[in-house]
Amino acid sequence: MHWVTSDDFLLHRTGPHPERPERLFSARRIESSPRLSRVLLPAAPEPAPLESVLAVHSRRLVDSLARLAASGGGLADPDTVVSPRSVEVAFLAAGAAILAADLAAGAARGDPRAFAAVRPPGHHATPERAMGFCLFNHVAVAARHLMRERGMARLLVVDFDVHHGNGTQDVFWEDPDVHYVSSHRYPFYPGSGAAAERGGGIGLGTTWNVPVAAGTLPDAWLPRLFAAIADAARAARPETILVSAGFDADARDPIGGLGLAPADFGRIGAEIRRVADRACGGRVVSVLEGGYDLAGLAEGVEAYVGGLEAGSSP
Repeated sequence: MHWVTSDDFLLHRTGPHPERPERLFSARRIESSPRLSRVLLPAAPEPAPLESVLAVHSRRLVDSLARLAASGGGLADPDTVVSPRSVEVAFLAAGAAILAADLAAGAARGDPRAFAAVRPPGHHATPERAMGFCLFNHVAVAARHLMRERGMARLLVVDFDVHHGNGTQDVFWEDPDVHYVSSHRYPFYPGSGAAAERGGGIGLGTTWNVPVAAGTLPDAWLPRLFAAIADAARAARPETILVSAGFDADARDPIGGLGLAPADFGRIGAEIRRVADRACGGRVVSVLEGGYDLAGLAEGVEAYVGGLEAGSSP
């Protein structure tokens, strides 16, 4: 598996905040795993080109964040910190997602799976708004890159963060060529993600939401997620699956409330691998989203990668 990350993600300084630099160390604990470190193929990202970010986000958003950073930083919204180097780091995170997508797209020359271990997260960022700890929507930027630069015509995005990826849904709401599957606690932040939200215009039917009530046992909702992924893959016939990999559904997470154990993230990885093997030559591009209990994040990443690599949960 291509493993794309950088120490520069630590330069996004958030102070006393759930999305803190220590999260990167936890996600990267896998690099010293006796079992999994040997499957990781390290790769160093470069910042995303401005035009790649503008394929998803408005120039007004990019400029407003740049001004906030240049002024010494502040809040982009009540939850979202911008420090002096945060916009630089967000461009690097988007670039990491692009590199992961390119490495997976070149699977004929190597491994068809890639993971971008980045921060800040991205799936709440809409075309016009930074929110929910997110500045740019890295998965959406990578998806647009695959379509514009790699000529891919059909994609599937899977999101298992405990929060609904409202930004990703907004980006692809009317896009008939990108299907979006999200399982998430509902009702919960940011308020979107009802099952009736199915896309709009010529994109009607390409959004697949799996809302889950707080406290629902994993065995009661993971099969619903797996069924939605399988159905969406049959409908989309994707050339690549992109994953917003959030680990805040862990039972220990202070924000979550969906009670997953690390082995459950292994089950998710294994299911995505099985669908990808059937649908798109095994191409899976995963990008880190949430996960705010440090031990839960570390163990979740290891279990998920183990599931992806083995095709069965560890």
